[in-house]
Amino acid sequence: MRTKIVAGNWKMNKTQQETETLAVELAAKLPDTGAEVIVAPTFVNLTNAVRSLENSVIQVAAQNMHFAESGAYTGEISADMLLDIDVDVVILGHSERRSHFGETDDMLAKKVNTALDKNMRIIFCFGEELEDRKSDNHFAVVESQLKNALFSLKAEAFKNIVLAYEPVWAIGTGETASPEQAQEMHAFIRETMAAKYDGAVANNISILYGGSVKPANAKEIFSKPDVDGGLIGGAALNADDFIAIVRAI
Repeated sequence: MRTKIVAGNWKMNKTQQETETLAVELAAKLPDTGAEVIVAPTFVNLTNAVRSLENSVIQVAAQNMHFAESGAYTGEISADMLLDIDVDVVILGHSERRSHFGETDDMLAKKVNTALDKNMRIIFCFGEELEDRKSDNHFAVVESQLKNALFSLKAEAFKNIVLAYEPVWAIGTGETASPEQAQEMHAFIRETMAAKYDGAVANNISILYGGSVKPANAKEIFSKPDVDGGLIGGAALNADDFIAIVRAI
């Protein structure tokens, strides 16, 4: 049975004290759930988040990492640095990393390989821009992103990978893909995985939806058969909103 997951990407938000406050509040309000709950604070607050959540089932993830183990990469963070502070989950390929910082499929393939070599768990993001959707090219774009970054991997690698589909046009815009659109793409992703690997890989991998999930729409989106949870942005910054989304799963 696939794991249900609700992950909160805090992006470049929250000071040290605000991080601790939100983490403690989430831990206190977390309902009894069979879903995994993950939060991803900014790099400088990861240690505080780990400490604040050490007695909680809530996991802490990093928002990114470099593919090199060390070296002259000013401003970057390595896998070993994350593991050293007890962070073994990492988000890779977020649309904002792709668009703002020029991350390519080839670069992401290197990051994925490094994370797997370090036995880390990966939330791998991908998805189409608005022009791709309007030109009816969205399936081809998603298939290409998966193929270029992940399809050199062996099937067993996907035990450590969670997929997160992000319709880029629905992130931070107030737009949301309909539950039917989300299901259509998630089913396509699962079919693509089955075609490359097999039904077992496709049926066991969790696929999250990452496009403006809110308390008001979470239950309907999560009810779709191929949607296994969400990668939450803005709503993850408010404890009550995030907990409401956890309850919806």
